[in-house]
Amino acid sequence: MSAPVRADDLGRELCRALSGAVERTALDGEPAFLASYEPGPDEREVPLPLRTTAFSYDNALAASALSACGDLRHARQIGEAFLVAIESDRTFEDGRIRNAYRAGPVRERPVLLPGWWDAANKRWSEDRYQDGTATGNVAWVGLALLNLRDATQDPRFGEGATRLAAWIRARTARHDAPGFTGGLDGYDPDQSPLNWVSTEHNLDIVALGTRLGQPDDRAMAASARTFLDAAFDGRAGCFRMGTDAEGRMRGVESVALDTQLWPLLAVTDPPEAWRRALACATSRLGVPGGFDFNEDRDGLWVEGTAQAALTYRSVGDESAADPLLKTLAGQRAPSGWLYASREARLTTGLRIGPASTEDDFFYFRRPHLGATAWAALAALRHNPFTGGRVR
Repeated sequence: MSAPVRADDLGRELCRALSGAVERTALDGEPAFLASYEPGPDEREVPLPLRTTAFSYDNALAASALSACGDLRHARQIGEAFLVAIESDRTFEDGRIRNAYRAGPVRERPVLLPGWWDAANKRWSEDRYQDGTATGNVAWVGLALLNLRDATQDPRFGEGATRLAAWIRARTARHDAPGFTGGLDGYDPDQSPLNWVSTEHNLDIVALGTRLGQPDDRAMAASARTFLDAAFDGRAGCFRMGTDAEGRMRGVESVALDTQLWPLLAVTDPPEAWRRALACATSRLGVPGGFDFNEDRDGLWVEGTAQAALTYRSVGDESAADPLLKTLAGQRAPSGWLYASREARLTTGLRIGPASTEDDFFYFRRPHLGATAWAALAALRHNPFTGGRVR
């Protein structure tokens, strides 16, 4: 029988890996965004559409994880990059965050977006999702900035989070129903609204609005919370993923892992009935060693398995968390980062955006910043939604 994984040791190793990534990206301590992926075992380079991509969600997680690690110097570098991005967009002046930025030190104004040279067509290309703004990503950056505010006592980070919350209210609030829509999609300057409503996005908004605490923020959190209550299927004990583009609530014939786990982390007073979502996740999404993203169970989603480990720790179930931490420890790449998936390719059943004609959102076995950050948070018992330790 192999020795159990010591969570503290795993946390320290992952903290070193995250700190090292910032150090390599910006040696002089400049604001910086980290590339979300490193080449996989059989790759010399990451594919062109991802090679310069620093997803905002991944970087927000990394900033929160580094804060939990106690490495405020490197956490601040990412936070400072987001503050610059809020104030210096190439097209818009409304304080939004893009879904991705160009990886590397942030030296230019406006802040650069990812892209690549399409040699065959002799033109610069960009990805419409990366250029867009998903509401949940805005909220995640806001949460990371609040974690930095609390850790550093620098009010600028709180001011940045406040501006992001105002953007969410101004651009995504539903005026005829509770909750907030998906954000904006497409290329500058004519981006299109995403009219569906995501349970996961609204969880993020509950956490952000609750922590900001001003009247408008509390009202925002209350609206999102009302949507969450409607999204929980009491008969099945599962959370629905949200609505379709016409505003109709989806059923529970398909569920996603994060939607089952995050309610117990993001909401400070979750009803006891919501704990049934853990059983929903286990029965419908569990695979050997951890969890899949969706119900086809075609592999292990490393990031989601880390989320599950932290959620189990938050409810005091260490016996369920420990095997998941062991799985995470076994998914480390030579760089110290964790792979995005255990298998070569993992399906999600989702589409990247409205222009997609088929389910084209996949995870691949590449070292992934987001998975590494979530695993660090799980090992350290740190809840990125609240900024505090669990149990």
